[in-house]
Amino acid sequence: MLRWSVIFLVIALVAALFGFTGIAAGAASIAKILFFVFLVLFILALIGGAFLVGKK
Repeated sequence: MLRWSVIFLVIALVAALFGFTGIAAGAASIAKILFFVFLVLFILALIGGAFLVGKK
């Protein structure tokens, strides 16, 4: 998921460079959403892993 976030960020930067502001804004918002979804899933995995290690 982090890979897709970086891909959309690069698309947004290239689109902004060429003046496609609408596409750049859309790609940047998608990148932001994917990054926050990645963060939430990563934190949940860390918490879940800590509880599993603690039960051993």
